[in-house]
Amino acid sequence: MAVQWLLVCHGLVTLLVVVSFLCGQWPIFQGTFIQRIHNFLTFGAFDYFRRFIEYVFGARGTNALYLAQYYCCDRPNPILQAMYLAIVGGTYCLIVYTTFNYIPGHYIAGYHRYTSMLAVGVGILLFLLASFSDPGTINSENVSQYLSLYPYDNIIYSEKECSTCKILKPARSKHCSICDRCVARFDHHCGWMNNCIGEKNTLYFVMFLFWHFFLCVYGTVAIGLVLAGRLKELEVVYILTAYYGIENSYRSLTPHVVQWLVNSYNTQILVMVFLAIVSLLLSGFFGYHASLCISNTTTNETFKWQDYLSWQRKVEEAKASAEALKASLDELSSQEIKPPQSKWKSFFRKSHLEDINIVKNNIYDRGFLKNLYEIIYPLSSRHTFSLSKLKNE
Repeated sequence: MAVQWLLVCHGLVTLLVVVSFLCGQWPIFQGTFIQRIHNFLTFGAFDYFRRFIEYVFGARGTNALYLAQYYCCDRPNPILQAMYLAIVGGTYCLIVYTTFNYIPGHYIAGYHRYTSMLAVGVGILLFLLASFSDPGTINSENVSQYLSLYPYDNIIYSEKECSTCKILKPARSKHCSICDRCVARFDHHCGWMNNCIGEKNTLYFVMFLFWHFFLCVYGTVAIGLVLAGRLKELEVVYILTAYYGIENSYRSLTPHVVQWLVNSYNTQILVMVFLAIVSLLLSGFFGYHASLCISNTTTNETFKWQDYLSWQRKVEEAKASAEALKASLDELSSQEIKPPQSKWKSFFRKSHLEDINIVKNNIYDRGFLKNLYEIIYPLSSRHTFSLSKLKNE
């Protein structure tokens, strides 16, 4: 039973840490212990470590730490790429070493030995495509082409020059401080890919998320079928009921079956729980980016719209408060004596601020099908194809 509880605690702690690290800044977790864990993992732990280095090694140690932070976090580097390959390769090798001996089994066919290898290979291929493909780099030679692709909405995008590249910034573009380049239809810089996600590789990135979600679900189900097959082949349920006198019911058998599985196949269960947790996280990331693609919005634009709508709401609230104050002063200054208003009526009266409705006007949203087509076949690629066709004619 000690091993069983150790695995349960390990799974819960892993889930808590991963969710806190990746999702702790979401508004839904604001003010909760998940946000506090996120702040500790992202800022507090490093600060405590910096103080320790400064106490032990002095200023030289602190400078070396800042140089390492600059290289790891502020400049392109392959550290997270190597970590991804190590995680995928290590997990797959662990599955091969511990589980392939039971394939084929009672509930799983032998071809899964090869389809699993193919699935992992496709995942790595999508990773390489997203990592090393051009996200849509803008320079002085092609800036005129990108300027014609999207109009300025004069809300979150207006005509201005990039202070670093010294060229006009096309709408929906952004200068990435890590890659030191302007990227068309900039979404975000992904450390795992060591690359920006932009106009030309968004499709690869979304496919990467979906395929790895499928890969984790596939691994979880496959290991579950292997374990179920072992239960059937070794007749564990029959032994428990016939020789140990345990009642043949789901409630009675479940604790004993789980204990037997944990004692006999703890590695497989640990891998299965890990894959299940990662699949849940990947489903959230894929769902978020799929919704962005459907509405023709980027992660960068989502933050821009949040700032703009928040500012607009504050302006409208200030206007509404000023009008309400003016109306109150006019009412007090009037000579007409009005009967006092009922307290209950005042309590349930709707506030002027509740009438404020700020609408997001995304001019780049052209409908479901056109938005998806733009992800599959970017506008710049169509423009380049049209120019080459005209030259050939």
